[in-house]
Amino acid sequence: MKEILESFGIKVKNEELLLNALTHSSYSNEHNTSNYERLEFLGDAILEVITSEYLFLNTDYNEGDMSKIRASYVCEEALYNYAKDIRLKDYIRVGHGQEKNINSTIIADVFESIIAVIYLENNLEITKNFVLKLILPYIENNVQFVHDYKSLLQEMVQTDKKSLDYVLIKETGPAHEKEFTIEVQIDGMIYGRGIGKSKKEAEQNAAQDAYQKSVVKGEKRCF
Repeated sequence: MKEILESFGIKVKNEELLLNALTHSSYSNEHNTSNYERLEFLGDAILEVITSEYLFLNTDYNEGDMSKIRASYVCEEALYNYAKDIRLKDYIRVGHGQEKNINSTIIADVFESIIAVIYLENNLEITKNFVLKLILPYIENNVQFVHDYKSLLQEMVQTDKKSLDYVLIKETGPAHEKEFTIEVQIDGMIYGRGIGKSKKEAEQNAAQDAYQKSVVKGEKRCF
């Protein structure tokens, strides 16, 4: 991983810190070492600052639009794609039971941890240059990361073993022009609401609402 970072002109002297950023809790539990969880917390905040500043300085969007765009480019699927660009998965350390399940969530978390290491070992400006080199091609090409919010939400909820339900709360309009309102509930609590011309569309919009709210709050999983 050190060589990958050096190809971007980034130096990391603290190799133990870098190893921690690449270490999943399943590995640290087996080997009594530190893992990436604290670094992930810091990296998440740094990514928000960098993307927020870019949108503020380079667009004239209102607060709501900037929040939605930022959410799209710091969501789990986006981070997973940035991580693929630097072959991050090849360097992640996991325990024996996790070896065949280095999923997108783990990869996205490690990417945030690497951002934290770059920041701690260098400075915000160098970190910003690194992040924007990876993100800007996706922004400039208007890449849309999340197409199926229901599947993404389902994956999140399964990770935390909680129940997910789509509840029809309103149905209006004549037979040929129905409008459906759906609430998405997780363990009985309402997390999002969506409206559509079909139940399927309303469910997808409700899942999107729940997911984007969680990311705007600075979380990839909030359930």
